[in-house]
Amino acid sequence: MKTAVSLYNMNQPFKLKNPIQTYAWGSHSAIQQVMGIPPTTDPWAELWMGAHPIAPSQVYTHNDWVSLDSFIRQSPEQMLGEKTAQKYQKTLPYLFKLLAAEKPLSIQAHPDRRQAENGFDRENRLGIKLDSPNRNYRDPRHKPECICALTPFTGLKGFRKIDDMASLLSALCPESLADELDILRTKGLKFFFHSLMAIPIEKKKAVIRETIKTAKEQAAANPIFQWILTLYLHYPEDIGILSPAILNLFRLAPGEALFLPAGELHAYLDGLGIELMANSDNVLRGGLTPKHIDVPELMNILNFNESTVSILYPERISDFEDRYPVLAEEFSLSVINITNAAFFSSSEHKSPEIVLCTQGKADLSCDNPTVFIHLNAGDAAFIPACVDRYKIIGDARIYKAGVPV
Repeated sequence: MKTAVSLYNMNQPFKLKNPIQTYAWGSHSAIQQVMGIPPTTDPWAELWMGAHPIAPSQVYTHNDWVSLDSFIRQSPEQMLGEKTAQKYQKTLPYLFKLLAAEKPLSIQAHPDRRQAENGFDRENRLGIKLDSPNRNYRDPRHKPECICALTPFTGLKGFRKIDDMASLLSALCPESLADELDILRTKGLKFFFHSLMAIPIEKKKAVIRETIKTAKEQAAANPIFQWILTLYLHYPEDIGILSPAILNLFRLAPGEALFLPAGELHAYLDGLGIELMANSDNVLRGGLTPKHIDVPELMNILNFNESTVSILYPERISDFEDRYPVLAEEFSLSVINITNAAFFSSSEHKSPEIVLCTQGKADLSCDNPTVFIHLNAGDAAFIPACVDRYKIIGDARIYKAGVPV
């Protein structure tokens, strides 16, 4: 039986033990290298830091490990702050991840808040079980997210300009995709995308054959065509291999970030990064996956506007902390860089925070003289909102997730 933690003992940071997700697209060495351990047989895709009920972090207290979600439930106002506890039903509103993509992830998008609430209610009324593979909405929450590169990070984000898209697709498959290209030019993105998702099997095979033939001939001069060939190796029968010509292809340098709002089609292709998102499991897939694809519902939630990629750079907010300008209610992301010549001292805060050391070593302390947490690369700690101030000393780079207050 777990012993309740006193309010006094809550007023301090807590070391976290975090679950690893071993999805097939993960890496055998990327997260492992951050943590300073050898490559593993299983691919490590994500390190989860948070209170998600499927795989919560563990908190070390009273000489034992307890799940962070149950730990927060003991005293949510102290753990989360009164405003956050009230606004988010006494739960931590974000999920913090270290993500390693060695193979491409599925093309996907996430609903906005209204769509999530309506979809969750609708599927409940239909009696679709929460763990059903055909379930789209596993909770009533939206899922904005942010990705920040730790290594060069490649992905797809948002629809290209129509002229750019038409030019690329005309070069790739002018014959087999002629009807769909005419729809793109005359009726726009939404009708074009629906025609592509509903393409008959034999015609899809012809489009893929023509696309791959052209891509092989021109790949050396065009990274878009190179990525089409890479996707074809993994998904040779999936029309989603065209996605680098339809969506914006981006490559982030370490330290650069992107924000992905609701309704924006995207896919992560390769790299190691920090991912921060609202605490939701709602995903609508659009390709590059053997999993369930609900085309009508995907069409319902997607934003069909032409777009470009806007890279986020951190902005200085104190001597050692830079914050990314992320437009989300549930989370904020910043990076702390310290050297042995100085230390980071937090401002007085009322936000539940998780800090992750990605480089170097540091020591985390607070006003309680008995609390002292050593952080190596790959280590993380939870800092309750009731902690007035804390200090980090060492030579390290630390990413911090919090809630805007």
